[in-house]
This record gives sequence, C-alpha cells and structure tokens, in this order.
Amino acid sequence: MRLSVIILTYNDQLNIENCLKSIKRLTDDVVIIDSFSSDKTLDICSTYGCNIYQNPFVNQAIQFNWALDNAQLKYDWILRLDSDEIVPNKLIKEIQRRIGTESDVNGYALNRRMYWMNHWLKHGRIYPHYILRLFKKGYARYEERTEEHLIVQGKTSYMKNDFLEDNRNNNLDFFTHKHLATASGEVSEILNNISCDDESVEPKLFGSKVGRTRWLKLNIYNKTPLFIRPFLYFFYRYFICLGFLDGKPGFIFHVLQAFWYRFYIDAKIYEKRSDWGLTKNKYNDI
Repeated sequence: MRLSVIILTYNDQLNIENCLKSIKRLTDDVVIIDSFSSDKTLDICSTYGCNIYQNPFVNQAIQFNWALDNAQLKYDWILRLDSDEIVPNKLIKEIQRRIGTESDVNGYALNRRMYWMNHWLKHGRIYPHYILRLFKKGYARYEERTEEHLIVQGKTSYMKNDFLEDNRNNNLDFFTHKHLATASGEVSEILNNISCDDESVEPKLFGSKVGRTRWLKLNIYNKTPLFIRPFLYFFYRYFICLGFLDGKPGFIFHVLQAFWYRFYIDAKIYEKRSDWGLTKNKYNDI
C-alpha cells in the first residue's frame, strides 16, 4: 500500500497503541510528529517501527504543515490521523481499493464516528461528520487557524466507511484542558478580526459544508450578543438536531460545549474588551 500516515502526538500513551495497531495492515510508513512527550508515547511508537520527529507545538495546523515540509514521506498519498483515532478494517479495504484508481481525485473526506463516555454520539450534528484527511502529496496544506481545515487543490471525494475517535483519556479534566487552549486561539482570532486568505476556506452560504458553517458563524453566530448565543447553540444542537437522543452522554457533551466552552469564549471576549477599556481609564475620579 503506497500510503504514508502522519500522527501528531503529545503524552498519548493511553491511545497511541490502539491507533498504531489499527493501521498495521494499511502502511509500513508511519511518521510521528511529537511535541516532546514525557510519558511512554515514544517508546510505544518505537516498538512499531515509526519514524519519529520532534517539534515544539504551536497548534495542530502549524505542526502538521511542519511535517509536510520536513518529514521524509515514502509514498504519494498521505493520511492524517490523531493518536486517539482508529482505522477499522472496512475503511482500510476501501482505501486500498480506491486510492490511485481515481486519477482525477486529489483528496478524500473520511466520516468520523465519535465516542464520548463510551457512547457513540449519533445526533446533534456530531454524526455524520466528513473531514478531509486523505490526500495526494503536494496537493494539500492546512490553513493555519485554530479551527483548521485541510485545503486540497483539485477534485475531492469521500470514503463511505467510518474511522473512529475513541480517546481513552477523554475524561472531563482532559476536555477542559484541551478546550482551554482552543478557546484562547479562537478568542484571539475573533478580537483581531482574522479573515480568510488564499489558503483558507472561504465562507460561503451556498458553498461546501465547511464554507457554509464558517459563513453562518461569521455572519450570524458572531453577531449574536455575547452570553445569549451559547443558549441558542445548545437549543439548536440538543433539541433541533436531536442531541437529546444520545441520552446522558449526549446531554453532558452538549451542555459542556455550549455552557462551558462557548460561554467561556464569550466570557474571555468580555474580559479582553473590559481590559482594553480599563487601559483608557486613568482613575481620575479617585
């Protein structure tokens, strides 16, 4: 199979072995880009014969683009995986059957099946969720944003079978730690009014799913008043999109996404704007 796999890692000893086991029959070229793990992640990767690189972490997009620019990749097709993701046999067979046979296709979107608290989240706009992950070398890069997307030059298609996200470290402490970093990046982009460039997905209401989501976020969600929009977000995901059908795990997930993550972003924006106001106040009335 002429396909290289790139995996970004940092202290992923609980997940990485399941990921590597799942792709043994898919490739003999696994490239690990590690952010200086202090646990047994690299020991596990070494036992599977992975090619290991280390680079300081800034964000997912910059780290992956660094891999494209610096890692030795044996093959013409590249699959990007996270350490908590698994490639089932059905998807392996489909990839083996299709890549290289459709000469006009430069990239494929894969459908993510996400598990949270040992439960497959099927509703609330969580599934299906197609993500561009498989592409021809030299035809794709990530836009360097907090919510990054792969930009593929040329025609793309999609695989019918799912890959799995099943993070064994996915407890509430991990959730909050992960989302704190993501929130800071998103707040910075909102406050600095970062727009799209030539290497970004263009916001379009009638474009791709990613472009449509970005248009709705920029033109509706971001213009809705602070602290009101998390409630609207929850109502839409949990009730309109049937997130309640995923039981208690679904309820916990959507409450955290809306009233912890999205509300936290609004609070950070409010905090930053208040800080700017205070810098202009010389406390002349004291």
